[in-house]
Amino acid sequence: MSLRDTSCMAKSREQKEPEVQVYPMELQLGQLLADERSDWKVIGRPYSTAAGKTVHVRVESMKNPGVTEIRSWGAHERVSVKRA
Repeated sequence: MSLRDTSCMAKSREQKEPEVQVYPMELQLGQLLADERSDWKVIGRPYSTAAGKTVHVRVESMKNPGVTEIRSWGAHERVSVKRA
């Protein structure tokens, strides 16, 4: 029985930034979100509307500082974030 060489697998995992899936209400200031247009940094605390069913958070573009948006998700959805 031979052991597998996992050194190359470990290196590829270390190079990637860890992504975590969290509920939108668990987003924290400074966390990074990515979508098809840009990377976004959370600059405001999350808040909910519609009896807690929809969560909104203010984000700022990393490519164009000063460009902000309010992103919205269902409270039950998970959001992929990179720890800053």
